[in-house]
Amino acid sequence: MPLYTFMNKDTDETFTEFMSMSQREEYLSQNPNITQQIVKVNMVSGTGLKNDGGWNENLSRIAEAHPNSALADKLGGRTTKHAKSMSTLERHGVRKGTYSNIKEKPLSAND
Repeated sequence: MPLYTFMNKDTDETFTEFMSMSQREEYLSQNPNITQQIVKVNMVSGTGLKNDGGWNENLSRIAEAHPNSALADKLGGRTTKHAKSMSTLERHGVRKGTYSNIKEKPLSAND
């Protein structure tokens, strides 16, 4: 049920009442000296929920634990060396997170 603002024509008194639309119509028909006033509506706007520092810290830890994930790309935190390495791997067609196309040099007895 909405709030309605009314004005008494006789006394110029303004007041607000909480009632349904049907109650408002009945009230106005029974009281000819009362008129409904049109008032500005207060609107609240915002972006919704915001992440606090603890949640952002948790996301950073997850990104650090999984450096090849989309979350790590989104949050950043990669070193320049890591970014260049990933760029080189992508340029050579190696899929992110898998290194099956890279041939490893066999270990010798001296290594």
